[in-house]
Amino acid sequence: MELEKRLALIQEVGEEIITLEDLRQLLEKKKKPIAYDGFEPSGNVHIAQGLLRAINVNKMLKAGCHFKMWVADWHAMANKKLGGNLDDIQTAGKYMIEVWKVAGLDTKKVEFLWASDFVKKPEYWKTVMQIAMGSTVKRIVRCSQIMGRSESEALSASQIFYPCMQAADIFHLEVDIAQLGLDQRKVNMLAREIGPKLGFWKPVAVHHHMLMGLQLPNAVGIGAEKEIAMKMSKSIPDSAIFMTDSEKEVERKISRAYCPEKQVQGNPVMEYCRFIVFEKNKKMRVERPSKFGGDVSFNSIGDLEAAFASGDLHPMDLKNATSSYLNEMLEPVRKHFSKGKAKELLERVEDLKVTR
Repeated sequence: MELEKRLALIQEVGEEIITLEDLRQLLEKKKKPIAYDGFEPSGNVHIAQGLLRAINVNKMLKAGCHFKMWVADWHAMANKKLGGNLDDIQTAGKYMIEVWKVAGLDTKKVEFLWASDFVKKPEYWKTVMQIAMGSTVKRIVRCSQIMGRSESEALSASQIFYPCMQAADIFHLEVDIAQLGLDQRKVNMLAREIGPKLGFWKPVAVHHHMLMGLQLPNAVGIGAEKEIAMKMSKSIPDSAIFMTDSEKEVERKISRAYCPEKQVQGNPVMEYCRFIVFEKNKKMRVERPSKFGGDVSFNSIGDLEAAFASGDLHPMDLKNATSSYLNEMLEPVRKHFSKGKAKELLERVEDLKVTR
């Protein structure tokens, strides 16, 4: 594939790229650069972790990257997910991989690696220690966002280790492109800064969009509303669609989602259409009664947004169509986990006590 086409594909993934020039130079130098994304196994899988991640990784593969998916089980333990029980965390990790097998991720081309295998290596911990020695506690605490924590929280000692481990991951996985969510920005910047000082390299950071949560609780002020709307949490089930939600559950959650009339920006239902529906479909058909204008099709997200912004498309019609498309995409996942070993694995995960 031509360089410009490879760049364009990765730019579709990256809402922020640090830096585009570094990425260009990397692609000119390497035909198959190593990219990675990491995840904490911590229970059920929502649509951003399932469908959106599959869409992004497939684009990176198409752009010629060798992709490593990092199962950060020890990181989840350090962050006290699932009560810090490593066995439970690894069960959740196996479940996530099983989800991607039927969610459209080209798993045959992805290398899955577990942190529990790397922590056995003294060289890994040497790098963790070097990063810790080269960083202030204040700098590491500022990275707490990557764990879903805030700087004001009373962090445990294990959580202080976490950012140092994540930065070390990049170098021990030989990563050229850290393709993570925008919430992981601070640790990628740490790795870019400290890598050359330790004799490593400066990884390119490709940060993908963070899908909004569906719910908007009562809040005062525009700023507060925006802050709450951005949160998608497993501990708030109605804030997200989960990969094995039933058809009725999907319809219920979308029907109750925050979707103000004529508002495109800050609208989670429109975000689902932009980042998931139109990534999987060339057009979107909205079925509605003839008295409300009859059925209509949109050939691009731009056309859909324009119709909604003008008031030609009602929020309920948008919600109904979005539910229909999401259910179509989730049906293979539901079917896969309805029988056999996959069903047993899902039941084990659903029995796990999810902790923040």
